[in-house]
Amino acid sequence: MSYADQVFIHMCRDIIDNGTSTEGEKVRPVWEDGTPAYTVKKFGVVNRYDLSKEFPALTLRRTAIKSCTDELLWIWQRKSNNIHDLHSHIWDSWADENGSIGKAYGYQMQVKHQYKEGMMDQVDRVIYDLKHNPYSRRIMTNMYVHQDLHEMGLYPCAYSMTFNVTKEKDSNRLTLNGILNQRSQDVLTANNWNVCQYAVLLHMLAQVCDMQVGELVHVIADAHIYDRHIPMVEELIAREPLPAPGFWLNPEVKDFYDFTPEDVKLIDYQTHEQIKNIPVAI
Repeated sequence: MSYADQVFIHMCRDIIDNGTSTEGEKVRPVWEDGTPAYTVKKFGVVNRYDLSKEFPALTLRRTAIKSCTDELLWIWQRKSNNIHDLHSHIWDSWADENGSIGKAYGYQMQVKHQYKEGMMDQVDRVIYDLKHNPYSRRIMTNMYVHQDLHEMGLYPCAYSMTFNVTKEKDSNRLTLNGILNQRSQDVLTANNWNVCQYAVLLHMLAQVCDMQVGELVHVIADAHIYDRHIPMVEELIAREPLPAPGFWLNPEVKDFYDFTPEDVKLIDYQTHEQIKNIPVAI
């Protein structure tokens, strides 16, 4: 059975059974009808996925791999903060009349800084260091820039990636690992979406830097299930996990900026039916 399913089931069961409720407290999110959106939450959830063994897509329901890859590339490759450059509509609620989400996400990834090696943005710096100084302990990105927070449509949720390279004893190739730091996560709507996105990112960076992929560690400060989502989550985690899918990344692509969503596929991806009409708190 899929290891990602096991992780998800355990996490959700722990949140529902052992988490703390925000009911009655002052909370920012509301439902579409204006009702406060309360949550049951756990602090400091840490999940690990060994990408060398399987790709961590849920089989309990389908994760749209091309759509989540498109959003990842919107941020990391196109470095855009405008929803008109994105093919889905998940960011529409946070955009202004021109489609901008402000100085958030992709905006932060395209800001260039002066290094001794030249001007680079965060993504280019990561790729440069992975190729030229892979054992550096300083290979990371950060979108949570305090001076710009007041100009962001939404503060970054998944805000930082730290990359770390290891060398396995029985291998002649380096292994790329990563830690995704997330301040907050709506577990039902976004957990596996983010996991799959950053698993794809590690696969892409490993390929263009001639490495093999290793572990993705996902650290969530506030992992929560909204009150109106609890029955849906109970239904989801009662399902029987299916075998994990295979993963294909176009081996012909050697430049990170050449990847498209069409270069990513899940093979033999069997899933249960989708959970539909999920309300989203804003």
